[in-house]
Amino acid sequence: MGVALAAVLLLPIAALAAEGRGGAPSTALFVAQIVLLMLVGRLFGEGMQRIGQPAVMGAIVGGILLGPSALGALWPDGQRMLFPSDPAQKAMIGGVAQFGVLMLLLLAGMEADLGLVRRVRRAAASVSLTGIAIPFACGFALGWFLPEGLQPDGGSRLITALFLGTALSISSVKIVAMVVREMGFVRRNVGQIILASAVIDDTLGWIIIAITFGLAGSGSLDLFAVGRTVVLTLLFIVASLTIGRRLVFWIIRWVNDRFRSELPVVTAVLVIMGGMALITDAIGVHDVLGAFMAGILVGESPILTRQIDEQIRGLTTALFMPVFFGLSGLEADLTILGDPRLLAIGLGIVAIASIGKFGGALLGGWFGGLSGREALALGFGMNARGSTEVIVASIGLSIGALSQDLFSMIVAMAVITTLIMPPTLRWSLRRLPVEAEEKQRLDREAFEAQAFAPNLERLLLAADDGPKGRFAARLAGLLAGSHRIAVTALMLRPEEGGKESARAERPDAIVAAQAEAGAARVAEGEMEGEGGAVDVVSIETEALSGDSVAAEAGKGYDLLMIGVEPTAARGGGFDPRVTELATGFHGPVAIAVARGVHQDDPLGGPLDILVPVNGTEVSRRAAEVAFALARAGNGSLHALYVATGQEGAARNRLLGPVPGEAGLKQLVPIAEHYGVTMKSSIRVDVAPADAILRQARRGRHTLIVMGVRQRAGDGLSFGEVADAVLESADRSILFVSQEG
Repeated sequence: MGVALAAVLLLPIAALAAEGRGGAPSTALFVAQIVLLMLVGRLFGEGMQRIGQPAVMGAIVGGILLGPSALGALWPDGQRMLFPSDPAQKAMIGGVAQFGVLMLLLLAGMEADLGLVRRVRRAAASVSLTGIAIPFACGFALGWFLPEGLQPDGGSRLITALFLGTALSISSVKIVAMVVREMGFVRRNVGQIILASAVIDDTLGWIIIAITFGLAGSGSLDLFAVGRTVVLTLLFIVASLTIGRRLVFWIIRWVNDRFRSELPVVTAVLVIMGGMALITDAIGVHDVLGAFMAGILVGESPILTRQIDEQIRGLTTALFMPVFFGLSGLEADLTILGDPRLLAIGLGIVAIASIGKFGGALLGGWFGGLSGREALALGFGMNARGSTEVIVASIGLSIGALSQDLFSMIVAMAVITTLIMPPTLRWSLRRLPVEAEEKQRLDREAFEAQAFAPNLERLLLAADDGPKGRFAARLAGLLAGSHRIAVTALMLRPEEGGKESARAERPDAIVAAQAEAGAARVAEGEMEGEGGAVDVVSIETEALSGDSVAAEAGKGYDLLMIGVEPTAARGGGFDPRVTELATGFHGPVAIAVARGVHQDDPLGGPLDILVPVNGTEVSRRAAEVAFALARAGNGSLHALYVATGQEGAARNRLLGPVPGEAGLKQLVPIAEHYGVTMKSSIRVDVAPADAILRQARRGRHTLIVMGVRQRAGDGLSFGEVADAVLESADRSILFVSQEG
């Protein structure tokens, strides 16, 4: 009903456009086609989601209903008026659809989590390889023995068989990810293996498609040409994942930091996508591989990934996705299935695709050491073709590797297998129990998703060359190394003629060295998904000021760390220079104060950390930073819960639980996550500042990490307790504020 209504409403526009174009392509008809495909795709997508199916299937089904399968059969003149066969008119909307393919592959690449693939590489590789090999062999054999009438005119049977084998073997990572996320299984062991296998499937599939495209271009099986295509494709992938990874990150950061116009990073990403697509086209493979690899590299960037995804996803989902998949549905003529012979072949394709994929994934799960129930879930989960299948089939149709009838059968198979997958996967996932080891990991990852330190992407360091600046640089480097946080060091320009040896003690060099050392310690502890190379950028300035911090902060940072001399004012509180720097940044601020052993040896003094907590969010945030520093800096940690007078009085009256026990228990998951042994103690009926200073002296701690909240006022103040500790402590302090 929705399709008919939309078609009737837009038909007068199409009629007027057809009368006025005089044989030339009509802009009005082009706009009408875009509007119709977007409207139908949205309506059917909404309906599909409400019955537990992927929204992308709504665009495909809507396109099928607008094409010769439904509207064309019921109202041929109206269908031809809306979507005429004129090549020039078709080229207009076809160009939008082809660019949409690149956008869809860009997003698919951004969703490919290489860290996830590395963590479950054995099982994922086993499932993916057998899950591709078996259905590919079945599809290739089917293509080789297809009746002559289903072969494209003048096409190569080898190329058709390769395309059919690829179409039957690839899973749709977008569809798989949607169902697994909806079920809440994205972090379960089997969920991770399903997603990782789908990523490998997609990657191998686009490599196969790229090579097949190269074969189709040569027109014959030339072993030299095949070898050249394979070698160039592998070189492109290797270069992308090594040099390209760093280059893409540099481009994203440089554009974000230098440009002031609106959405410059999105433009940069699209240019990267287009450039890599042109490279793959130049080496003789399809441009979709370049777009997919560009998405992987953009997704691997340590900064701005969430913003880029949100900005690109909106236009792609609203415009390019319904246009491309709607047109793919329009190309499919399912009326051919009225022929019993073609219907039998179509059902055979669905059966071969499903049995081959299910059996291959099941066998791969067995080889990968999975249980029977897990392997069963993998078999169901990998059977969805969806959007990926339609893209493959569209490429095959466009280059003459698939006939129109065979293309229609593949689209029908993609729709059927995708509609079957969600309910069967949901059924199998509900039957999987949670093992103790898996539950422990899930709890840890649930903590990390809500944590502060693991979600930092970019840190700004404002430090001078004194002991406090070098100590702040050390802490910034350790924190960056533990979570692979990009760091920008804002520092004083060195004097001319300065000694070369002094460069090693400059803030940027300290950050880089400490980050490398911290990342190595993290790697030794095998904290999954963390550690690794850290990008450090230095910006030299004549003077560290609020203006210089504010100018840099506008480029997007999650934390400012300050280390300058002096920190404390003579009359109490913070020095006006520190206040100026902190107020130039809108966000969390960490202020490092080097004292005691770190005053004399800011880079080598031990990190015996005391972290006061009181059950609030600000103290928990400081505790996270403290644990990260202890882990990366090979230090120790003592948590001190300072009970208020009311808590102590309640304990004396009611003999209830010891104050602070619940607050200290909240730190246990953090300690487990970082692999740090935590000592703890509780102080009752003692002024908080006195309790902190006493424990610092008694425990011979060298660093106090305090969570604080900025108080309203003219100057920078974190409250009476923080002021007292700042004034009286004879050892180093790191204040971590919740608001800047």
